[in-house]
Amino acid sequence: MPKRVAIVATIYRYLSHAQHMGDRFLIGYPLHGRWHKADVQVVSLYVDQKPKGDQSEERAKEFGFQVYSTIAEALRCGGDKLAVDAVLIIGEHGDYPRNDLGQVLYPRYEFFKQCVEVFERDRRSVPVYNDKHLSYSFEKAKWMVDQSKKLGFPMLAGSSLPVTWRLPDLELPLGCEIEEALMVGVGGSDPMDYHALEAMQCMVERRKGGETGVKSVQLIDGDAVWKAGDEGRWSKQLLVSALSRSDTPLGLTIQDARTQDLVGTGEIRKIVKEPAAYFIERNDGLKTTLLMLNGAVRDYNFAARIKGKGVASTQFFLSPVPNVTYSACLVSKIEELFVSGRAPYPVERTLIVSGALESCLRSRKAGGKILKTPHLSVRYQGTRTPQHARE
Repeated sequence: MPKRVAIVATIYRYLSHAQHMGDRFLIGYPLHGRWHKADVQVVSLYVDQKPKGDQSEERAKEFGFQVYSTIAEALRCGGDKLAVDAVLIIGEHGDYPRNDLGQVLYPRYEFFKQCVEVFERDRRSVPVYNDKHLSYSFEKAKWMVDQSKKLGFPMLAGSSLPVTWRLPDLELPLGCEIEEALMVGVGGSDPMDYHALEAMQCMVERRKGGETGVKSVQLIDGDAVWKAGDEGRWSKQLLVSALSRSDTPLGLTIQDARTQDLVGTGEIRKIVKEPAAYFIERNDGLKTTLLMLNGAVRDYNFAARIKGKGVASTQFFLSPVPNVTYSACLVSKIEELFVSGRAPYPVERTLIVSGALESCLRSRKAGGKILKTPHLSVRYQGTRTPQHARE
């Protein structure tokens, strides 16, 4: 029998995360070069907002499920007991306020808490996937993970970048010694820097000893980013290697198709108007850097120096809108969670990235101050088998 799934979302309209994921569970998606119909049945839906273009009622009518007015009703399918086998929480998009750190206050924690209340009252719990950050607040994010362990249900969270294709197909050996790592990202804060931080995290978690937690963070921007590079706080060699994997170099390349050394020529300083550097030092001494470089490239690229191996780099491939087939890579992992009852990779990855991003934004608000982060002593080990798409 297909697993019965409830979708809990902020909105459900064209190109929203709920539409990308929900439609794949309703219709199917490409997997390993073939069309795959998920072994699940969407039986209920809750949407917090219904803006212009809402598709929730249309999908419910077409596929034979009901849109409920509360999360509890959706999980119980209108009855008095939990009536689903899994919950898909998608708290992304919609009209929500921002806090003083610039974070959108999506109600992921609030959605999750209402699910937990149903689990506790009905004395049964089911697997839960939470899209992207666990919460804008590390305190709330940690509560969410703690509840999953307390009630004994498997939990998965995060974005599609860790599971999309990599160009080239790079997976760092489990237990390798990483000397330094650098990620290049693009887009705005805080939705897109989260993607970049999680992509970097899925690589560095494979180092010897596993993830040991975050010791300190700092977020700086503007000319201070270039000065930090000149002083050696981030590696120009790693930046060159990461950018070499990009398929979207900007600047002179798009003017007359010339190839260019963005870093060596200094061109990158001309075309990136508002650079930002996220410095994240780990408890085991590893120093990792995210450079947000809008204007240099349009994709996400990673490089690391591995002891005894030299520099390794790759691009996290994002296929174009509207199909965004990298989303199918993520849906396959969510389906695995729902069907097997086991999370394919640790939710702690998303927990530590959620907290690191929040702390970085606090650093920026404090004028780029280095902040100690003893609360981010999250320890875990990456998976033995690769989890990203490979064909």
